[in-house]
Amino acid sequence: MVRILRLKHLSLRTERSYLLWLRQFRAYLRDRLPSSLQSDDVRNFLTHLAVERKVAAATQNQAFNALLFFLRNALNRNPTDLNGSVRAKCRRRLPVVLTQQEVRQVISRMPNPYGLMARFIYGCGLRLQECLELRIKDVDFERGFLTVRAGKGDKDHQTVLPEILLNDWLTHLSSVKSLFDKDRAENQPGVALPTALEQKYPNAGAQWGWFWAFPAPTLSIDPRSHIVRRHFQHPSSLQKCFRTAVRDAGLVKPASIHTLRHSFATHLLEDGYDIRTIQELLGHQDVRTTMIYTHVAVKNRLGVRSPLDSPV
Repeated sequence: MVRILRLKHLSLRTERSYLLWLRQFRAYLRDRLPSSLQSDDVRNFLTHLAVERKVAAATQNQAFNALLFFLRNALNRNPTDLNGSVRAKCRRRLPVVLTQQEVRQVISRMPNPYGLMARFIYGCGLRLQECLELRIKDVDFERGFLTVRAGKGDKDHQTVLPEILLNDWLTHLSSVKSLFDKDRAENQPGVALPTALEQKYPNAGAQWGWFWAFPAPTLSIDPRSHIVRRHFQHPSSLQKCFRTAVRDAGLVKPASIHTLRHSFATHLLEDGYDIRTIQELLGHQDVRTTMIYTHVAVKNRLGVRSPLDSPV
């Protein structure tokens, strides 16, 4: 399974997710041999997830995709009757959104580089992993945009880059350059590149433009190649810093770092930008995904006023 996942160049996060579901499926079947698996086993497991574990629809779909990949690619089977399982209910949940004042209160309590990372996420509408995997060459203040490489769905897109971040970015860049020079002086391996590029440009990982915009302070082992090299910041470090800042700001909303992306989209909508523009900035494939923000935009209520506010 691991060999096939890597041959198909699926991301490390997808690999870990699929293997996690495969281990749970194996435990559910009590270590039966793969050769004895039937379509009923998959349907029963998916029903077990929906009925007994009460997982969300998206979680059940993730398990379905992992097991379907396993059957088709690892066992060379093509099952066509997997739709008989009980499906988890798809419930619409409105995203948590902070006001602009709340965003400032939280970010002002975050030390750098985490504060700068949070400003990039909010100011550019990035996902957490998109921010972590930014490289120096992807940030272009002269042209005023930021390029997200191989985002969700392995797609590239461009988004707005706030001019107000320029001075903080230049200050941050000087410390990053010192770290880059230190690695080169110690002859450390270059940063990881996408598989095809690493084969085509074997020395590109040691070039300044490919260096991480937010590198980790210490070296670590590459989980795939087992090479000791410089990676980007660990997501848990930023998440922990953000949670602490939310608590210190006295906010009661269950905000996470992804809330900044929700707030970016909602605030643009409230400022009058059209939904198609916001869709492109967020990198959404389907505009229906972006439409969820119309339900939380404060100024998008068509002038509806509560009867309780009406004068007597």
